[in-house]
Amino acid sequence: MEPKYIAAIEIGSSHIRAAIGMVDDGGTLSVLAVEEENAVDAVRYGCIQNVEEVSNRITRLLRKLENYQNIAPRKIMAVYVAIGGRATSGAGVVVEREFDDETEITPEVLRRLTDEAAAQGASDRSVIEVIPSRFVADNLATANPRGSFVREIRADFNLITCKPLAQRNLVRAIAERQPLKIQDMIVRQSAMADLVLTSDEKKVGCMLVDFGAETTTVSIYKNGCMQYLATLPVGSRVITRDVMTLGYPEEKAEEIKRNIGDAFNVEPNIRKNDFDGDAVEVNNYIRSRAGEIAVNITEQCKYAGLSFTADLPGGIILVGGGTHLRGFSQLLQQQSNVKVRLGSTPSDVRTLDPRFQTIDMLDVIAILYRAAQDPRECTEKPAPAVMPETHDDGDDDDDDYGPGINPRGTKGKKAKAAEEKSRRNERNADTDSNPLGSIGSRMKRFFGGMFNEQDDDDDE
Repeated sequence: MEPKYIAAIEIGSSHIRAAIGMVDDGGTLSVLAVEEENAVDAVRYGCIQNVEEVSNRITRLLRKLENYQNIAPRKIMAVYVAIGGRATSGAGVVVEREFDDETEITPEVLRRLTDEAAAQGASDRSVIEVIPSRFVADNLATANPRGSFVREIRADFNLITCKPLAQRNLVRAIAERQPLKIQDMIVRQSAMADLVLTSDEKKVGCMLVDFGAETTTVSIYKNGCMQYLATLPVGSRVITRDVMTLGYPEEKAEEIKRNIGDAFNVEPNIRKNDFDGDAVEVNNYIRSRAGEIAVNITEQCKYAGLSFTADLPGGIILVGGGTHLRGFSQLLQQQSNVKVRLGSTPSDVRTLDPRFQTIDMLDVIAILYRAAQDPRECTEKPAPAVMPETHDDGDDDDDDYGPGINPRGTKGKKAKAAEEKSRRNERNADTDSNPLGSIGSRMKRFFGGMFNEQDDDDDE
């Protein structure tokens, strides 16, 4: 069985990324290529604002992927798409069911419970994923009620919803403006959890924080399932804007934040030689805003009705471009009193380029990782070129094969006649213009005929 090629697109507030991977017979994902384009002026808070610009940049990304040596000559015809950002949110719903007699909880029963939960979503939002968080069967909590015989069951679900406009703009930019099929829309935060969280972290309880450019998405896991999801409309770019108030343009402010920014004073003596401003003043702004963001993140645990130390011993797992801010993980650890680690790709994902393992690329790799669980082919291999049919009628004439085509590599009769005529014209020209040239031509023909009988026949 041939491996399947899958492609993914992830649209963030500061970038658009595209990736292609290969899934072998054993289900192992190999990331073959990743490309990215800037999206600052076309996307806000993770939602598409300019459909045409986003579509053009996606086209360029896909052409770049198709030019990779290990992908060409395949063409990308379909993609898996990430959906996230400010347009997404989570809401908890409860579904209860009572039975007249003891009834087995079958996959069909679970499907009906899921459908009933999805129907409880708000009318002005689209339900994009239904995640079970807890089951109680005959007053006994269970992670998996399938196969149990019960008289009543209660199921708690977490509905992931999004604004319909966000979905429509994704379809417009990807499926309507170019010949691409959307294989599936995948919730980015859910896919990221599958990629970077361990099963033990999900069971004991942990918090996943995606610290992006304009949004910060927080999800909490307990007993193996997502229990809470919230997207905060604040990200690392607000820190850059604070630095801009000191008189720097945005590009310079971003550079200063990355080079000398320190949210926790972990390197108090750091200072770049080419920076002639006041590093202390800059970091005062950075620490003030970073502290606010960290407080908003840790408060989500209270909103979920949980405690870090009692309910989330797995700690905080941090991903996203905002994690490049020096000292932010230490700041978050101080405020939460639990361990904080950076997310990374698991060992069962093969990456052919070390750049793919950076924290910046985790978002689009997470979409590939989720798609690899049930992969559908996203590429098409061009059909082999068909050579024109040839007909051999016994005549060596070149014209039988069309202009310039001679499959046998030999000269036909017309070609030979044309060459002989050319030689005669040359001899006539030599004779008319130079008697010595005429003698030389005759000697050449004479001595040449001693070694080439075919030429003698032609002269005769």
